[in-house]
Amino acid sequence: MAPLQMKREILFFIIAGCSAVLTDLSVYYLSFPYFGHDKGKAISFIAGSIVAYLLNKYFTFQKKENSLKEILKFTCLYLFTLGANVLVNNLTIRVLPDYLLFAFLCATGVSTILNFIGQKYWVFK
Repeated sequence: MAPLQMKREILFFIIAGCSAVLTDLSVYYLSFPYFGHDKGKAISFIAGSIVAYLLNKYFTFQKKENSLKEILKFTCLYLFTLGANVLVNNLTIRVLPDYLLFAFLCATGVSTILNFIGQKYWVFK
């Protein structure tokens, strides 16, 4: 892959990721008072995941064709990273209960790294 193409993908992944994280954060803060931290985080992560799928598929990795296999791979990847995200969020809140934003950012950081690797080399390869 050309260095320019890789830079473009990273830039677009960051932009898509920021959009997904803002969706995740907004939904999280709206939902956790009603559903608790774990369910609220799961709901917000799913909302952010939908945004991430659409932006990464069509803009970051420029895949125009629709494929059930691709959707299933993305879903499997996101179910795995959902578990990692909720686990990191939960563990961080247990250790630092007054630092919800820090817990959110730790969980987001872990899932971001896992998602880029999984999308680039497995889902949208």
